[in-house]
Amino acid sequence: MHSRSLIYALIALPALSLADELEIQLVPAYEHVAIERPITLVVPPDGTKRHFLVQQRGQVRILPKDEASSETVTFVDLSGHKMEASEGSKFEEGLDGFAFHPKYAENGKFYLYYTQQNPKRAVIAEMQASKSDPNQADPTTERVLLEVKLPWWWHHSGNLAFGPDGYLYIAIGDGGGKDGDPLRWAQNLFVMNGKVLRIDVDSTTGARAYGIPKDNPFVGKEAAHEEIFAYGFRNPWGMSFDADGALWLADVGQELWEEINLVEKGGNYGWSHREGMVKYWRRSDEPPAEAKFVDPIFVYDHSQGISITGGFVYRGEKMPQLKGAYLYGDWGYGRVWALKYDKAAKKVLSNDLLFKSDLSPKGQSSLQPTAFCEDADHEPLLLGWNGKLFHITNR
Repeated sequence: MHSRSLIYALIALPALSLADELEIQLVPAYEHVAIERPITLVVPPDGTKRHFLVQQRGQVRILPKDEASSETVTFVDLSGHKMEASEGSKFEEGLDGFAFHPKYAENGKFYLYYTQQNPKRAVIAEMQASKSDPNQADPTTERVLLEVKLPWWWHHSGNLAFGPDGYLYIAIGDGGGKDGDPLRWAQNLFVMNGKVLRIDVDSTTGARAYGIPKDNPFVGKEAAHEEIFAYGFRNPWGMSFDADGALWLADVGQELWEEINLVEKGGNYGWSHREGMVKYWRRSDEPPAEAKFVDPIFVYDHSQGISITGGFVYRGEKMPQLKGAYLYGDWGYGRVWALKYDKAAKKVLSNDLLFKSDLSPKGQSSLQPTAFCEDADHEPLLLGWNGKLFHITNR
C-alpha cells in the first residue's frame, strides 16, 4: 500500500528496558502527495474513514484512499483570507485548528481556528459540508463563534477538540512577546489568552453565538471569562482526549522546560510564575498567596528538546507493546517518545525514546514533528513540518 523505499529505524536508549523490545519504525505515508506545513489530520465521525489533512496555509484536503496516489480533494480553502501579516509571520499564523462536530454524520458541521489581521485576532468559526457533495465544504455557511485578540504573531496555539461531554475545547497561547508573557495574560482571567476554553456550540448564552456550560469553573465570577476551563499556559500544542475522558495537553516551554499536563477543570498550570515545576526565573514577583498550581505530569529539559509536540494515548491494536502509551515528540530535536503514566498513582512508569533524528550543523532536525494523529483505524500517523507523513508501526 505504501512505499518502503525510505524507512527510519528507531533508536532506543540502552537505559530504557522496554525500548529494546518495541521494534517500532517510521514508514513514509502518502509519498506522492505534495504537502506543505501540515498541522493535523482528522477522521470525521461518519464511518467513511476519510483522512482530512489540515495545512497551515489554509487548505483542508481529503487524502486518497490509495496511498500510492497523488490525487487529493480540497474540502475547504481559506488561503483567500488575510491570515498572515507578513512572510515572517507565517511560522504560526494561519489555519491552526480543525475539529468535526461529534454529530457530523447528521449535521455536517465542523470547526476552524484561524488568524486574521487588522485587528490581529484569532477566529473560531463553524462551517458545514455541502449538502450535495460530502467532499466539499459550503463556505457560505460560515458562522463566526468567537474572536480573541492577539498582540503578536506567535503563541496562538489553536488546537481544537470535542470532549466526551460534547463541548468544544479551544487551546489559546499567551500571545507571545519576549521575556515570557510580558502582558501577564496567562494568569489574567479577564483575557482568553494562555487558557483552555470550553464552549457549547449547540446553544447560545446571552448575546454570544455559543453557549456557556453551566459547570464551567468561572461561571458567575467577577472579572473572569466564563468560557475559561483551565489557565496558566504558554503555548499549548497537542491537545487530545483519551478514551477514559482525560484531557492531555502539551505546553511548549520558554527557556528550560517542556511539559505534559493532564488538564483539570479550573486548574492553574502556573505559567508565567512557573516554567515546568519550578519558578520562572525572569519573574521577580511572587504569585498570590491563594494561588495553587497544578504540576505537569512530566517535564524534560532543553538538553532533550526545545519545542514539545503533544500527541495522544495509543489505543490501537497493531502495536500492543505501545497500548496505553502517550505518543509525543519534540519539534526542535526531531525526537519521538512513548510515555506510560499511572493516573491513580500519579507516577510515570516509563518514557521510551522511539526515534531520534539527525541534526544539521545548525542544530535543526530533519523531522520536526508537528502532530501525532490517529488514522481511521486508530493507528498513529506522524506529521512533519517539512511536508512528510509517517506511519508509526511495527517492524
